Amino acid sequence: MIMSTYFIIIIMFIMIMIIKIIPLINMHKNTDREKMSPFECGFDPFTSSRISFSIHFFSIMLMFLIFDIEITMILPLPMIKLHIKLMHWIMFSLFMIFILVMGLILEWKESSMEWK
Repeated sequence: MIMSTYFIIIIMFIMIMIIKIIPLINMHKNTDREKMSPFECGFDPFTSSRISFSIHFFSIMLMFLIFDIEITMILPLPMIKLHIKLMHWIMFSLFMIFILVMGLILEWKESSMEWK
């Protein structure tokens, strides 16, 4: 049983190494203007593919992502109540809501959520 486990681990390690080495071997060394330019249906691009965007938009996106992850942690709370003691459930629920509210207050105080 132990030998088969080691055998599987060794096979997986070898496969990972092969997957990592093949792109290095197959890598094209020559780069020209056509290969480095973005592809737009065979036409030359009209504008630069590097368009700058607002850092404020990026920070709002990060806030949304963080709050979204916290919401996904809060959603299973009613089901957790069935499996743990009531006091532990209340403490965990209050802790999660406290973290969510403190993050919201921090972003509000920094006025990060106001679009300028």
